[in-house]
Amino acid sequence: MNEGIMLLIGCGALIGGIDRICGNRFGLGQKFEEGFQLMGPTALSMAGIICLAPLLAQFFSLLINPVFSACGIDPAMSGSILAIDMGGYQLAMDLAADPVIGAFAGIIASSMFGCTLVFTIPVGMKVIDQRNQPQFLKGITAGLIGLPAGLLVGGIVQGIPFTVIIHQSLPIILLSALLLYGLLRHTKKTVHLFSMFASFIQTVATVGLALAAFEYITGLTIFPFLTPLSTAMETVASIAIVMLGSLPLAEILRRLLHKPFTWIGKLSGINDAATTGMIVGSITVMPSLVMMKEMNSRGITMTGAYLVCGAALIGAHLGFAAGTQPQLITALLCGKAAGAITGMIIAGLLSR
Repeated sequence: MNEGIMLLIGCGALIGGIDRICGNRFGLGQKFEEGFQLMGPTALSMAGIICLAPLLAQFFSLLINPVFSACGIDPAMSGSILAIDMGGYQLAMDLAADPVIGAFAGIIASSMFGCTLVFTIPVGMKVIDQRNQPQFLKGITAGLIGLPAGLLVGGIVQGIPFTVIIHQSLPIILLSALLLYGLLRHTKKTVHLFSMFASFIQTVATVGLALAAFEYITGLTIFPFLTPLSTAMETVASIAIVMLGSLPLAEILRRLLHKPFTWIGKLSGINDAATTGMIVGSITVMPSLVMMKEMNSRGITMTGAYLVCGAALIGAHLGFAAGTQPQLITALLCGKAAGAITGMIIAGLLSR
């Protein structure tokens, strides 16, 4: 199945390239260009963290390894506090005692919990109108409740035993419960805390990029712990190449699924803006957050729940997995879809 998905992405690249040559007649050539242009933003958010990953792994090992090891939990699970494309994968793999658990934490868990922690919540609370924030946070809480379903399905498809998934996911489940409590009881303080955490991650990424760029340009090895910038850019380039095909493919799927999604939306009581926001959020999160001002109350809640696990489902996260762990594409898609659907069902019950 992984090979079939990669073949579809490759066909998406061919279709997007042909449409660009023909003057972007169907709008797919533009998506082809956008995929390549994402290399810049991706490099800014990722390359520095990749370069600093060995140092971060040493730091986390001193703090976390003794506690996690005493509980029988692989230290790689701590990497899931970062988004998959903001250092979560690199940190998980560097800390992993078992590469299988490292891949689970860095690809599946980071694409759901880490993305919500360092991007969806802090950015969403800045972008979304204040009057819509309670509905958005209600959706986030529903998505977090549905998160274990995504971890479980993703891990099972990856081939990890049920009991091992539950045991290894305990830190994420506990942190999710703590985040739920904070969002429900101390909303402003919790959101502010995670906004500061997201800003800190961006600062760390910039420091790593600047140091690695200095070494690359001058040839001086002042910081021997850094991963070479050229190595980091290979990872970024592989993701951008996959995005050349995944974005045109995602646009085709969006057009094909628009009518059935609209029909489902009418049955569930959400408006067209919400159904479109979920489809767009499956590709990239930011436009979906901006569109919430056009959604009805129930639509905001259900979209927020969907984004916890479904964010970038067929966009950047799929591209990252295809560029780093292509054998986990099916596990990523199944896990994120299961978590997103579970979150939406819970959100529907909460906003009934």
